[in-house]
Amino acid sequence: MKANRAFELIVTRDGREPTFLADPTRLDRVEVVSVADGEVVLFWELPAKEAARLLRKLREELVSFEVEEFKRAWGLE
Repeated sequence: MKANRAFELIVTRDGREPTFLADPTRLDRVEVVSVADGEVVLFWELPAKEAARLLRKLREELVSFEVEEFKRAWGLE
């Protein structure tokens, strides 16, 4: 099963402006949540530009990796 079926991404932004216009002090939160039990398995609070890069990488890997492969890649095992 693909990882995007087992995990959900939740992104909380501290502002409404797009990342490239964001204040350098703005912190965005990125969470990876298990769909099965609703528990947060990974969490980051990063500056907006770093959060955007991380989000792109997570989305790519959730779509392309199997669940076990994703867990290994992100140290969840």
